[in-house]
Amino acid sequence: MISLPSSDGVQLALHDFGGAGPPLLIAHATGFHAHCYVPVARELSAAYRCHAVDVRGHGESTVPEHWQVDWSRFGDDVVAAARHVRDGTGEPIVGVGHSMGGAALLMAACREPELFTSLVLFEPIAFPSGDQRIDIHSVPIVQSALRRRRRFASVDDAHDNFRGKAPLSLMTPEVLRLYVEHGFRATTDDIGNPCVELRCTPELEAGIFVAARENGVWELLPGVEIPVVVASGVVEDDQPSARADGIAERLPDGRYVSLPHMTHLGPFSHPDEVAALVVRPGR
Repeated sequence: MISLPSSDGVQLALHDFGGAGPPLLIAHATGFHAHCYVPVARELSAAYRCHAVDVRGHGESTVPEHWQVDWSRFGDDVVAAARHVRDGTGEPIVGVGHSMGGAALLMAACREPELFTSLVLFEPIAFPSGDQRIDIHSVPIVQSALRRRRRFASVDDAHDNFRGKAPLSLMTPEVLRLYVEHGFRATTDDIGNPCVELRCTPELEAGIFVAARENGVWELLPGVEIPVVVASGVVEDDQPSARADGIAERLPDGRYVSLPHMTHLGPFSHPDEVAALVVRPGR
């Protein structure tokens, strides 16, 4: 892992997952982190040199105290990571993004298209113009984030808790183990007992969901001129999957792929199939 500067004094964690071939950068979904994509990177390692970034407030990256969520700053983080990877190899990179990470890659590709050869995105977040900031009292995903348990006695305790609860129970056993091992930090509880605590706080996660509808990505789509594959799992109302085909249609060189046997956590439940989209995008 190396540390890179981004805007607002943030220090990003950039991870090299190895492999041989052209450079590739993975950007993760809200509340997760780079190591959740180790199985995807492993599937890609014969064709690409894989890197993944923890954006601010996730994994091992920092976030300014009392930061007010601004999705454009996730674009800053991905630009910083992509520049570093490109400068290290001298080649433009393939971007692979999931949910928020897909939106951040679209921002980065619109700002600095020379950094990328193409993007492969699983249910990126982009809302048509006119959608407004959501009411936190009426949206289950926001309330679920705010209620998320932040501390456990140990990583094993956290793992046992999530193993039987949807949606994380949809993950492969390896991805779930990676999620808890790299998604928690060691600390002490209020009376001084050792415990582990979520790196991405419930408040930050909820704030990202609240601000999503005004992230501005929909307006940027016509300016993203590189090839982009947009994939989705089963299409559900009021879910990112419902907008995936519209995102692909709005892109100058976009193509939509439907994977209806998956959910929004497709990269975690079917990492081999998601990796295959990158290796064989014409499939």
